[in-house]
Amino acid sequence: MSDPKHPEQLTDRLFATERNPEDFRFDASVARVFPDMIRRSVPGYTTVIPMIEVITEQYVQPGTNCYDLGCSLGAATLAMRHGIAHADCQLIGVDNSSAMIERCEHYVALDDHPLPVTLRCEDILTTELSNASVTTLNYTLQFVPPAQRLGLLERVAGATRPGGALILSEKIRFESEQEQDTQTRLHHEFKRANGYSDLEISQKRAAIEQVLIPETLETHRQRLLKAGFDQALLWYQCFNFVSILAIKAE
Repeated sequence: MSDPKHPEQLTDRLFATERNPEDFRFDASVARVFPDMIRRSVPGYTTVIPMIEVITEQYVQPGTNCYDLGCSLGAATLAMRHGIAHADCQLIGVDNSSAMIERCEHYVALDDHPLPVTLRCEDILTTELSNASVTTLNYTLQFVPPAQRLGLLERVAGATRPGGALILSEKIRFESEQEQDTQTRLHHEFKRANGYSDLEISQKRAAIEQVLIPETLETHRQRLLKAGFDQALLWYQCFNFVSILAIKAE
C-alpha cells in the first residue's frame, strides 16, 4: 500500500496508444503523471523553478501577499515559499482543478518550511487578489482564453504593490514561419530525447492545440505594459518556452 503522504508519481503514458481526439484537461489522470509530463515536455522547466525562488527573494516585501496562479502540484508555490524570508507574508496557490489541489496539499505538507500556504480551488480569473508583492503565472496564461488575458493581468498589476513583480512563463509562437518551424522541431526533438514517441507527440499536440493558445513574445510584453506594469524583461528562453519578469515601479 502506498504512503498517503507521498502522492504516487507515474510515468506519463497518457498518449502512448491510439485514442479518440479530445481536448486536454487537467483531470486526475493528468495530475497523477504531471511531474513527469512537465519535466519531459517543457524545455528549461527544471531551471525556471529554482529561479522563481531567486526572483521571489529579490521582490518579496514584508506584510504582503504572494500568489501562484495556476499552481497545479505546487512546484512554483514551493519555490516561492523558500524565497520568502518574511514570516508576516501570506502565500496563496490557486488552481481550478480539484485533482491538482488535492495532490498539491500533499507536497506542501511534505515540504520542510514554516511559512503557511493557503490553497484555493478557484478560477484565477475571479479569485481575490490584493496587496501582492510577487505573483507567478507559470505556464498558466497560455490556457486562459486570449480575450480574457488582459483583464487577468490588469487585475494582477492592480493588486501589485510598487516595487513588486510578476513572473510569467509561457510557450510562445514566432512571427517568422521559418523560426516557428525550427523552434517547433527542436521542441519535438527535446521530447523524443526524453522518451516520447512520435505517436505521443502527435496525439498530445492534437489534444492541446485547442486549449493552449501561444502568442508572440512582443504580444506578451506589450500586454504586460498595457496592464500596468512598468517593465517586461525576458529573463529566460529555451526553444519556444520563455519566462518574463514584469515589474511595477517603486
